[in-house]
Amino acid sequence: MRALDTRARAVHTRAALKTQNPLPNKEMLILGIETSCDETGLALYHSDDGLLAHELHSQVAMHEAYGGVVPELASRDHIRRILPLTRAVLARSGRVPADLDAIAYTEGPGLAGALLVGAAFAKGLALALGIPSIGIHHLEGHLLSPLLAHGAPQFPFVALLVSGGHTQLMRVDGVGRYALLGETLDDAAGEAFDKSAKLLGLGYPGGPAVSRLAERGRAGRFSLPRPMLHSGNLDFSFSGLKTAVLIAVRAAPQDESARADIAREFQAAMVEVLVAKSLAALEATGLQRLVVAGGVGANRQLREALDAKAARGGFGVYYPEPELCTDNGAMIAYAGALRFARGEGATTSSFSVRPRWELAEFERSA
Repeated sequence: MRALDTRARAVHTRAALKTQNPLPNKEMLILGIETSCDETGLALYHSDDGLLAHELHSQVAMHEAYGGVVPELASRDHIRRILPLTRAVLARSGRVPADLDAIAYTEGPGLAGALLVGAAFAKGLALALGIPSIGIHHLEGHLLSPLLAHGAPQFPFVALLVSGGHTQLMRVDGVGRYALLGETLDDAAGEAFDKSAKLLGLGYPGGPAVSRLAERGRAGRFSLPRPMLHSGNLDFSFSGLKTAVLIAVRAAPQDESARADIAREFQAAMVEVLVAKSLAALEATGLQRLVVAGGVGANRQLREALDAKAARGGFGVYYPEPELCTDNGAMIAYAGALRFARGEGATTSSFSVRPRWELAEFERSA
C-alpha cells in the first residue's frame, strides 16, 4: 500500500460546515482519529471553517456473525482501513498531509489493540510532519459532539451520555470541567439493548434491531420493571431489566407478535428511566439545557420523549447530528481542537493508550 506523501503542499478552497466555535483566532487544521472499538473514524476539523470532512467505516457486518465485537478482528480491520480513510478525508477537503497543524486520537477507554492502532498511526504521522498530537478521552469526544451541530448549546449544561458500555449523567461547565452526577451500577443502556436483542433472536448491534421490532409491537401486553426509577439519586441499573426480558421471552408464545410486544415494552421502560433521570438532573442542578450524546442518543423514541418534555418544561434539549451519534473521528478532531486551543498537546514520540481510563482519573487530569 502506498504511504501518504507528507511532503506535498498546495493551496485549496475550503468547503466547510460552519459551527459554533469557541476557539481563539489562531487557525488550526486538526486530523481526528477514532479507533476505540469497532468503527474506524477519520475527520478534518478547521478552527475557523468547522468540520471539513469525515469518513467512517463500521465493522458491524464482520462482527455480526459472532454476536459481538471480536477484539483481534477489530484491530486488524483498523489497520486495513485507517490509511485509506485518511486519504479520503484529505481528498474530500482538498488538503494534503503537510497542511495539517495537529493530530488528535482516541487514547481511551476502549479495546487495547484497537486503541494502539490509532495511537501509533497518529504519533507516526505527527512525527513525520513535525506537528503536535494529543490523546483524547473517548467520552469527552461524545460529550462535546453536540457542539458540532447547528444551534449548539452554550455551557453549562447537563449531559446524558449513553455510549456503548457507559450510561452517565454529567454537569458540563466547560472544556475539561465535568462533574459526574450519576452512572450505571451494572449494565449500561447500550449493553442492555444488545443483550435483550440476543434474547429476542435479533442481530448485532442490538439497539437499532430492538427499535425496529418495537415499532411493530403493541403497548400493554407485557410489564417490565423501570429499574431505579424512584431511587432518589441519579444512578442507573439495567441488568434487572435485561433479566426481566429473559423471563418474559421464556414465558411468552414463541411468535413474532410476542417478540415485538416485548421489544416495545423494553424500549418503553428504557426510555422512561433515561428521561426521568435526565429531568431529575436538570432539577438538581438548576440548569435549563440538556445534551444527549452517544449511540443510544440516536434512538427515535428517546428523542421524541425528551422533545415532548422539553416543549412542556421550558428547557432546551440538544443532540449531535444522527451520523455523529456513533463513534466517529469528527468528535475526536473537535475535542482535540479545543484541547490544542488550551495549549495542550506534544511533539514527543512516546504515547500510551488507556483501555480502562476511568472518568474520575480523567477529571483530575483535565
